[in-house]
Amino acid sequence: MMGLTGNRKPAVFAAILIAVTVLAASQSARAETFKVLHAFQGGTSDGKSPSGKLILDASGNLYGLTENGGAQDLGYGTVYKVDATSGNEQVLYIFTGGADGGYASGGLVEDAAGNLYGTTAAGGNASCGGNGCGVVFKLDTAGKEKVLYQFGGGNDGGSPNGDLVRDSSGNLYGTAYWGPYGGGGVAFKLNSKGHETVLHLLTGIPDGELPEGGLIRDSKGNVFGTTSAGGGGACWGGCGTVFEISKGGKETILYRFLGSPDGNLPFAGLLAAGSGKFYGTTYAGGNPTCTFYGAGCGTVFEVDTSGREKTLYRFRPKKQQALPGGGLIADAAGNLYGTTSDDYGTVFKLDTKGNETILHRFTGGDDGCFPVGDLTMDSAGNLYGVAGECGTADFGTVYKIEP
Repeated sequence: MMGLTGNRKPAVFAAILIAVTVLAASQSARAETFKVLHAFQGGTSDGKSPSGKLILDASGNLYGLTENGGAQDLGYGTVYKVDATSGNEQVLYIFTGGADGGYASGGLVEDAAGNLYGTTAAGGNASCGGNGCGVVFKLDTAGKEKVLYQFGGGNDGGSPNGDLVRDSSGNLYGTAYWGPYGGGGVAFKLNSKGHETVLHLLTGIPDGELPEGGLIRDSKGNVFGTTSAGGGGACWGGCGTVFEISKGGKETILYRFLGSPDGNLPFAGLLAAGSGKFYGTTYAGGNPTCTFYGAGCGTVFEVDTSGREKTLYRFRPKKQQALPGGGLIADAAGNLYGTTSDDYGTVFKLDTKGNETILHRFTGGDDGCFPVGDLTMDSAGNLYGVAGECGTADFGTVYKIEP
């Protein structure tokens, strides 16, 4: 599974570009709060097509992945670092597409020593057909990569493309898009010695299948995630699920989406909100009068561990805003922030009363287009994210939005 069919689905599906209206022009007047920190140049010295969530260290550096770049043609992706103040970028590692992995996807996670961990959707095991089934890797502070695990495409799964989560013992948790024989995907655990355990094999309806986002973990060792299909509802292949896997390995489907009015295609992972509640987005579904990708323009939802779901916001066509492919983050006041990808894309804020504000509307020019992954927020309330395309070289951008 190459990168374009994984993390960057919002850029692929948002093929219909709507003419810029007076509303878009009024939003562009807010551009003084928006800054491009880096525009990717591709080629042999830089990445292209950034993916996943950025992480921010204590020194004010951002770290992320690109799915392509690092070679004269398409390339297999990079790990990069950007100074959040100056915008200076440094490529830390270039993937070769061989045993080290290729088409870097998802976000990174950092340990206390500054080592980075992530996944690639391809590369690794050469016997795993095509470009390989992907890897979990570690990159140390000197830029040396170590492959912790190569997926085989059998019972262990293949094409990991969601964010990883790391516990205090150094175990990593994540999802792989494919299951055995092209099945519905797996949730996995990888210990510090590189041994993989399949926590749950996803089987489709009435179970979930095709996990796009990563996992989150609570203090008891339970993990939670979403699948973009399976479950039930009126959608072909199922409308997707929210699931829990207990520390003992028991899976519980907390919620099965119906398509309308609640949502369809939850591509991103979850945000833990405390008190057993989680927030997330669906790429489609919701308002049936909006038909960008099937019925509905997407939703923001809340679900708890007892299975109660509440749709907090349904995107609608009159704002020319739809298709939220990334996840959510929250500030101290409980406001939610995320992105949409239609008509070049937006960054939005949703307050605790369900009122939505567009913070930036991408123009498809130097600012970038089709934002992907979750946003990142610093202690001052600045937002950071990546746009998968456009920019000065049309290869995507890293951007900052000041409050």
